[in-house]
Amino acid sequence: MWRRRTRPRLSVVVPLHNQAPYVVRSLDSVLAQPRVDLDVVVVDDGSTDGSGDLVATYAARHPEVTLVRQENAGVSVARNVGLERCTGDLVTFVDPDDFLPAGAWAPLLRSLDRTGSDFAVGMMERVDEQGVRHRPPLLARNHAEQRLGVRIDDAPLLLADVFPCNKVFRHDFWRTAGLSFPVGIHNYEDQVYSADAFLAARSFDVLTEVVYDWYVRGDLSSSTNRRGRLDNLADRLRTKYLALDRVTAYGNPVLVDTMYRRILPIDMWEHFRAAVAPGTQEPDRYWAALREGVLRLWNDATVPFELVDLPPGQRLMGWLVAQDRRDDLARLVAEIDGPGIEQRDGAYLHPWRDEPGCPEALSRVRPA
Repeated sequence: MWRRRTRPRLSVVVPLHNQAPYVVRSLDSVLAQPRVDLDVVVVDDGSTDGSGDLVATYAARHPEVTLVRQENAGVSVARNVGLERCTGDLVTFVDPDDFLPAGAWAPLLRSLDRTGSDFAVGMMERVDEQGVRHRPPLLARNHAEQRLGVRIDDAPLLLADVFPCNKVFRHDFWRTAGLSFPVGIHNYEDQVYSADAFLAARSFDVLTEVVYDWYVRGDLSSSTNRRGRLDNLADRLRTKYLALDRVTAYGNPVLVDTMYRRILPIDMWEHFRAAVAPGTQEPDRYWAALREGVLRLWNDATVPFELVDLPPGQRLMGWLVAQDRRDDLARLVAEIDGPGIEQRDGAYLHPWRDEPGCPEALSRVRPA
């Protein structure tokens, strides 16, 4: 009779909450990977749509899959609980609405066998409902070339690669470094754990191969609406503060500057837009919290937002927030989204370009 190894090669943690339409496809893509001894731990985080029952039926047919049920506590708790149940030499993560390309883990496992690094990280692609693939620019830049056995000091921009699902970790490294997902944060928690992992690693491998398909559903309106919630904004800012604190304590000024200029600003445009969007929760409080966060992170002692490494239109948005000009931000967003934006030589001639005090860096900006 065939028996599984006492210690599987790879453990896979799948946090599950209300993903009944997708979870079976996701698990099928996990078990379809070329033969590797697996330990798949699915943590049902209080699903109410029958997701847990689907996985229970699935697990009855597939001994590699274990289902753990818990009251809803958030994705961080679910992943931490799953990690406690893992028994593999290596560990990775899969979200239940995503799926794996064929041979996803093979290059990661080969690299770790070759280098002995603490973890390996590969390329992700966004895949929409029509199967169209897209590589986010910074991800593409970070994975343009193979780099083996590097440290975060050698590759500061990797701090922007916050995703757990395109990485395979040595389980012993995870335990020794004391890594976990932050509890009490329900959005953007990945930025904190990833900073801890990159800073703690003696070395890691950066690969060019696509190892994960990030499925993007068409219901983008729900995502936009979440951006306009106060708790969503609070989580966004809190995870930035926590990650920055860790990088600052590490003591490399290049990493700190990279955080301020190139990593922390990346996703702020979503909240700039949300601040002037219809349906934003308690818009006055939202605006005050957003402005407080912008001024705390980007100022003369760090770097003003208009000088961060973003497209100029996004920098203009941040400058207007810092200047407490909500009506002007709303006008800017409306003009960018509308058909009549005034341009000359491909640049947006915004109405404030000749104002005293308008930064030279924002005198002519391209649409965000």
